[in-house]
Amino acid sequence: MALLSDHFTVYVALHFVIIALLNFTSATLGRGSSSVLSLLQPYDFLYYSGVRSYFGEEWVKAAELLEKAIVTKESLFRVRRQCHDDCVAAGREAFNKLDFEEGRLWDLWTFDWVQQRAECLRFCIGHSVTPAGQLPVSTDIEYEFSSRNPYNFLQVTYYKLEKLPKAASAAHTYFVANPSHLEMRNNIEKYRRMEGVTEDAFQDRELENEKHWVLYDSAVQYEASSDWVQAAGKWKASVNETLRQTDECRVQCEVASQRLPEDRGVDSVDGVFEKAAALSLSLLSCRQSCVTQVATRPGRISSQEDFLPTQLEHLHIAQFKAGDISGAVQTLRSLLLFYPSDKDSLDNLQLYYETLGGDTESQVTQPAQEIVRYISRALEEKKLLYFGMENLDFSFTDPDLWTPEDVVPESLRDSWRAEKEKINEKIKEQEQKEEVDDSGFFAGGPVHQVGVTITMDDKVMNGTNRVVLDGVMTEKECGRILQLATAAASVGDGYRGRRSPHTPHETFEGLTVLRSVKLAQDGLVNQSDARLLHELGERVRNLLHSYFRSPSGLFTSFTHLVCRSAIAGDQEGRLDLSHPVHVDNCLLEPETNQCWRESPAFIHRDLSAILYLNDNFDGGELFFTNRDAKTVTARVKPSCGRLVGFSSGPVNPHGVTAVTSGRRCTLALWFTKEKLYRDMEREEAEAMWAADGQSVVKKDNEEAEGGATHGRNARNQASKERSKGRGRVTGGKDEL
Repeated sequence: MALLSDHFTVYVALHFVIIALLNFTSATLGRGSSSVLSLLQPYDFLYYSGVRSYFGEEWVKAAELLEKAIVTKESLFRVRRQCHDDCVAAGREAFNKLDFEEGRLWDLWTFDWVQQRAECLRFCIGHSVTPAGQLPVSTDIEYEFSSRNPYNFLQVTYYKLEKLPKAASAAHTYFVANPSHLEMRNNIEKYRRMEGVTEDAFQDRELENEKHWVLYDSAVQYEASSDWVQAAGKWKASVNETLRQTDECRVQCEVASQRLPEDRGVDSVDGVFEKAAALSLSLLSCRQSCVTQVATRPGRISSQEDFLPTQLEHLHIAQFKAGDISGAVQTLRSLLLFYPSDKDSLDNLQLYYETLGGDTESQVTQPAQEIVRYISRALEEKKLLYFGMENLDFSFTDPDLWTPEDVVPESLRDSWRAEKEKINEKIKEQEQKEEVDDSGFFAGGPVHQVGVTITMDDKVMNGTNRVVLDGVMTEKECGRILQLATAAASVGDGYRGRRSPHTPHETFEGLTVLRSVKLAQDGLVNQSDARLLHELGERVRNLLHSYFRSPSGLFTSFTHLVCRSAIAGDQEGRLDLSHPVHVDNCLLEPETNQCWRESPAFIHRDLSAILYLNDNFDGGELFFTNRDAKTVTARVKPSCGRLVGFSSGPVNPHGVTAVTSGRRCTLALWFTKEKLYRDMEREEAEAMWAADGQSVVKKDNEEAEGGATHGRNARNQASKERSKGRGRVTGGKDEL
């Protein structure tokens, strides 16, 4: 065993020597003809210089240097990638002459091949990057850029320079990776209300590195609406982009300058070969860590387990349901490379074979070659890394759950099994974990309005902080609001005019309180109907504030009169939903049972409500599920004056069944405990009435502040700021 260990150590050492020579560029001046001034400077130096200018309040200089640091880092990565690709063929002739017979490992052709590739890389990178720019940056700088801190400085800098759209973009980019940063969230809301800042300004400038997540989320949405052709296409694109991002990460590990590993102070790494092996193992570990890096969303600490296999599982199901059986077979065979004995996958494969019938050519379809290469490469690296753990005291955390047990040395299997069991137990605990609502609401309070009755409570609805109240509106009031919707609701309101934002089988119309008031002032709708729309919001707020026993004030955040109409002749064979399952204040991830309170979710929403106006349509039932978005826990049938109230958090995922005929109209409302997020449009509507000498219903923020005087001051201030324009985000994404 000792002899084998020695040979293997030499092999690992040789592997490192190859990579070390390829990375020789970090210590050598490039020999290109470019002048030093045109070469890429160290981006860490540019960043530190920008930060110094920031604290010196040299705003123009700070913006220039911080932007240059970001661009230089991106350019450096592109140069490394391009040089890697250009130098792949270098020394290929020497490599083909290598003699791999036993005892001939150190063939001189090896060094010829290594030297040619190293020279190619050294010259290529040196042609574009200064010697200092080729050196590895500190871990502090790596953290600053991974946490997007340059954008934190930039948003303040651009604000000082009165470049508000750029400030909003920088703030949004930073917030995507730091969703719990309360100050930045408040800044973004302020930017939304500033003149000259449109919704288009809130762009993620790092989106290029997150394309696989964009595709992933798009695939989930198409899958939720049962659009299997589109879902299959997006899942396929997501898999390909995940592989591309992983490959890009691995290239950066290989071409970037390597830091010397810390001396472990034990005999096994005292020698040159052992230290070379340790460096090589560090490189392999870096490559393996790309799995975790690519599977971690911006702003999250942990990665999504089995990210690539999970996508393959979704893909083969979508392909099968879309009718692409041959594609489903190939994808499923690819998935079986990760889990060869998975019973469900084997059963599905048999089903696909039966569906194909006599199509023997499709039945022998092989796994995708890119997945075969992915698995083969990963297993080779894992074997080397586990050898290093066993013989060289190297530390390695395997990022994959699918790693076969026979790859792990016998001496490490007990601890490996124990660690794997811990992970599986944690996953099971998460799946079985009882939902706890931390919203601060407690169902069961009194209902004071005469004629309103409790039809369904938590127990009947199999959930937490849910209620159905009947008798909130009269038939006459329902008729008036329906008439208002017919006269004034606009197509795609809240969705930039898109007629069918949730499903192609229905049209969507909406109307806000402020718009109804403006239309009433122009004489286009009845003034009393507009006032009733506003008053219903107050009526619902008072009912739910009492029933859910909110310990603090409750502010109306958004009110939207919404109608969904089935498109005639486009309902046959329909399998999708009117609105896919979602949560109102976080991003639901059914496959992991997680719900992330981060942008673009409306994280300030605390309480949700839907007030039905009619029932003369088919479908359109509100239903609640568990976090898996599949297990239905309660259904609510529509009827005039029926109010459904529930806390907006992850204990209450919900959706709407397809409206297959007729027109379903509701009043959707959301409430918040934070005054900052109250509905400014309602206040503007009240100010318009006050200007006309009309009385206004007492506002929720007056009551919440605990005194009329304080409340009036808050409203007066809001009225003064109204002229600046709000540019608010509508509640369109979560309409009920």
